[in-house]
Amino acid sequence: MTAAELLALIAAALLLQLMVGLGWMVWRQRSGAAMAPPPTAGAATAAKARAAWAGWREFRVERREFEDAAQTQCSFYLQPADGQPLPAFKPGQFLTFGLDVGVPAADGSVAKRAITRCYSLSDRPDPAHYRVTIKRVPPPVDHPGFAPGLSSNHFHDHVQAGDILRVKAPGGHFFIDEDPNLPAVLIAGGIGITPMMCMLRWCIAQQPQRTVHLYYGMRNGHEHAFKTQLEAFALSHPALRLNIVYSRPGEADLQGRDYQHRGHVDGELLRRTLPHGRHAFLVCGPPAMMQTLVPALAAWGVPPGDIHFEAFGPASVKLPGGEEAAAPSASGFEVSFQRSGRTLAWDGRDASLLDFAERHGVEVESGCRSGGCGSCQTRLLEGSVQYAQAPDHDVAAGHCLLCVGRPSSALVLEA
Repeated sequence: MTAAELLALIAAALLLQLMVGLGWMVWRQRSGAAMAPPPTAGAATAAKARAAWAGWREFRVERREFEDAAQTQCSFYLQPADGQPLPAFKPGQFLTFGLDVGVPAADGSVAKRAITRCYSLSDRPDPAHYRVTIKRVPPPVDHPGFAPGLSSNHFHDHVQAGDILRVKAPGGHFFIDEDPNLPAVLIAGGIGITPMMCMLRWCIAQQPQRTVHLYYGMRNGHEHAFKTQLEAFALSHPALRLNIVYSRPGEADLQGRDYQHRGHVDGELLRRTLPHGRHAFLVCGPPAMMQTLVPALAAWGVPPGDIHFEAFGPASVKLPGGEEAAAPSASGFEVSFQRSGRTLAWDGRDASLLDFAERHGVEVESGCRSGGCGSCQTRLLEGSVQYAQAPDHDVAAGHCLLCVGRPSSALVLEA
C-alpha cells in the first residue's frame, strides 16, 4: 500500500467516524424532544397572563358593591369578556376606561359624549378579575350650580352588573417597592385609599411579614371606605399599623374604636407616630393634601427616592430634587389654544401644559395625569414640547401629551 493510499484510508475512516457522531447527536435530540412532556396548560396560561394587551379590551361587570356607609364609593368587579386570564400588574397602577356618557343639553335633550377616564385598581392582582373603586363626585360645595363629575356619576347611576366596558391594560408609574425589608408607609386621603388597598392586599398576600403603616384620612365614619376589611386586616396581621384620621368626627364616631387620630394626616402626625429608620412613603390624596404633605416629607429629610406619590384632581406637586425641580424653567413662550381661541404666556410656574391650561380655564380632556393613558393627547400644530421622562403612552406623530409636557418653544395647540 502506497503512502497516498494509506492517507486516503485514514481520511475516509475519520470522515465515517464524524458522520456516525453527527447522526448519533441528531437521533438523541429528536428522541429527547419526542420524549419530553408537552407544556402544561398551567404554564401556557401563566405565559399568556404575563402578556398585557394592546388597545381596548372588553370587560363585563361581574358585580358592584358599596364600600362606605354613605354609599358614595362603589367597587366594580370586572371580568374579561373573552374569558382569557388577566396579566398581573404592579400594585398601585390604574385602568383606563373608554366611556360613552350622556351629557344634558340646554334644550333638555341628552347627547352622547366619548370620554376617557383612569381609575386605580383597588385589589391585588388576580388572573380572574380586576377591581376599581369609584367615588361619586358631586358639584363643588362653593359652586352648587356646577355639573357633577361626569364619569363617576355615570358609573354610579348607569353601570350595572352584566354591562360591557372598554378597558386598556394596567399602567402608571405609581406602585409599591417590592423590597420586603423596607417598611412601607401608605398615606391616603379620601378616595386616595384605592391604590393603597391594592398595595396593602398585595403585601398581606405576598409579604405578610413586611411592616406596613397605613395612614388614612377622611372627614368622618360616614365616608370611611373599607372599614370592616381594614379592621380585620389589623387584627389578623400584626405587621400592619393602622392609623385612621377623622377631621370632623360624627356624633357616633368613637376615638380608639373607629379612628385613632383627630385632624389631618400631616408631617407632625408622621413624625410623632412613625419609628425611626428608613421607610418607603407612598402618598395619594386630594390637592390640598398633596401640595402640603409631599414637600413636608422632603423637608423632614426623606430622600426623594423614598417618596412616591399620585395626585387626583389638578394638583401640582413640587418635590425638591425631583424631576419637576430639574425641568427647564424657560418662560416667555406664547401658547395658543386654537379651538379655545386663547393665547397665553407660559411663565414656567406650572408643572405641565395641562396644569397651565386648567389654571387659565382652558377645558382639556385628561385622565391619568401621568403620561399613561393618552386622554390629553393634543395635536401639535406648531412648536415643540419636551418631557422630563418618556411617557408610557405612545404619542402619535404630530401630537403631544399635555399632562407631562412643557413647551420648549412657542406653541400652537389644537385644543
